[in-house]
Amino acid sequence: MPPIRHPRRTETPPPHYWRRWVGDAPPAVAVDLTETVVEAAQPVESLEAPAVPSPAEMQAVVAVDPANPFRVLIVEDDPSQAAFAESVLAGTGMQTLTVDQPTGLIAAMQSFRPDLVLMDLHMPGLDGMALTNRIRAHEQLMHTPVVFLTGDPDPERQYEVLAGGADDFLSKPIRPRHLVAAVMSRVQRARRQAQNRVRPPQANPFTGLVERGDLVALLGNTLHAEAPRGALMFVEVAGAERLRERLGYAAYEALMIDAGQRLRGLSEQHPVARLNDHAFVILAPTLPGAAAAVFAQALRDGLAQQTFGEGHDAVRLRASIGLVALDPGFADAGAALDAAERALRAARVAPTGIADYVAPAPAAPEQAQSAADQVRDALAENRFELAYQPIVAVAGGDEPQYQTLLRLRGSDGQLRVAAQFLPALDNNALLAEIDHWVLERVLDTLQGRYHDQRPLRLFVPQSPRSLSRDDYADWLLGALEVHGLPGRALVIDVRLDDALIHTVTLQQFCQRMIRAGVQFCLSQYECGDEAEALLAQLPLGYLRLSARYANAQASPTLRDEMRGVIDRAHRQGLLVIGHQIEDPQAAAYLWMSGIDFIQGNLVQRAGGDLEFDFHSAVL
Repeated sequence: MPPIRHPRRTETPPPHYWRRWVGDAPPAVAVDLTETVVEAAQPVESLEAPAVPSPAEMQAVVAVDPANPFRVLIVEDDPSQAAFAESVLAGTGMQTLTVDQPTGLIAAMQSFRPDLVLMDLHMPGLDGMALTNRIRAHEQLMHTPVVFLTGDPDPERQYEVLAGGADDFLSKPIRPRHLVAAVMSRVQRARRQAQNRVRPPQANPFTGLVERGDLVALLGNTLHAEAPRGALMFVEVAGAERLRERLGYAAYEALMIDAGQRLRGLSEQHPVARLNDHAFVILAPTLPGAAAAVFAQALRDGLAQQTFGEGHDAVRLRASIGLVALDPGFADAGAALDAAERALRAARVAPTGIADYVAPAPAAPEQAQSAADQVRDALAENRFELAYQPIVAVAGGDEPQYQTLLRLRGSDGQLRVAAQFLPALDNNALLAEIDHWVLERVLDTLQGRYHDQRPLRLFVPQSPRSLSRDDYADWLLGALEVHGLPGRALVIDVRLDDALIHTVTLQQFCQRMIRAGVQFCLSQYECGDEAEALLAQLPLGYLRLSARYANAQASPTLRDEMRGVIDRAHRQGLLVIGHQIEDPQAAAYLWMSGIDFIQGNLVQRAGGDLEFDFHSAVL
């Protein structure tokens, strides 16, 4: 396949300038994957009615501790198949529960707490893949192993199952001994992994701070306690960019290490972790609510009173602190971290440098419930659709790239755009399920195009709440590999307002994905100090302007503002996209202002096909 040409304007950076971030990313951590190998279940030549082994035969396979039996949830709409699996597993001493209606799966898992879910792949209504997505989107259940039973011999379908979040698949019909061995292996592995997740937090031997992943796990365990309490604090060193420019990278890094150790001393027994190059997080699970504000003041003052460095390089540090009181209202660690980032954003402009988290006003209960019910029904009935809109280079070029847009077809047949139903789902676990659904369809589409030797690039909107979930980056990296796709085929699209709130969690996700070649686009961008700082904090490749700039030629103030945004973006090495361009005059003015790409109805309305002629496009 010939290389893809990427025409560019002379004032813009080289096409792959964004890969400067790759060298800054931390090295990949080697993972020990040593596990007990279990014989894979093979199709049986002729077993119309497999007999259940005798108790003696089963004892030869496994001995289950009666004081801590393995719990297996069987999801099967065929009563005979469910009864067979239940009798085989129960014969070894395992506890089993059968669910024959997919809609009752999550409730059954929350009450039964299974070690493993054994699920039929093909069921009416919600199939096994959709149910797995729901499990993976649930913080408390997401680590539960899911093993599919399937009679589908297609290897491509089996790879799709594994890429979609399943842990294993067993082919029907299956020998009882194979079923028990496969279940035992997965449950034993899951229990070992669960023990690792709840181990005491480990301190970094160089800095003395708790490792970031360990603190997040500790936060999750705190929130899952019967009566969570205490506080979570985000501590950000103010003026970090200026300090780095003044001191240089090595001296600045030494300064941040000293600041972290100072915070550790001030925090006493409470764990401290460094989240990025200028922010720390402190978990105080035993701190009474009334004492949290006093504790935050002590952190701020203790950091400011110490002089770091010597001579001309000596500095005093000013900190902003976002404070969150932990309570049962946070569904998972990601939600609590998001709240802390919101509080930190308020603390940056607070006179004291400290701000408490204030929960946003919720949507009317009936509105939120109605939107959630509609989305669940749409997922169950496969009524979501994807539309695509071309993103065209103003200087000409034939590299195909499209914006992916989500649509929901209502029960009345009418299509609704994402802005009509997604805002009501804020902080709902369904957002992650929708994002997962969108990425799965996008990867399938890209795979088909690459297979036909017609590569393209798709921009895909995602919520930071989804990107911050455990294993989301691992799943996406694995899915790219399974689909045989290069990372450059995918651009993750994040809205500016979301990125400002979830900067830290986005940085963590980006560090994982950027090494694979996946790029990032910051959308709905508008001029502002915080927005400009974000351009240097995230490994972006693209910037999509707010639709407010689409008619900038009509306002001198807006025109100057837009030109400044484009100039700063180019200095940061970003390619800029003009959005919602409806008429030639607006397109011409954007071209004169140095824009790189144009997207809007002037080019082509969003639709379901990917057949736009980029080679012949003239703006």
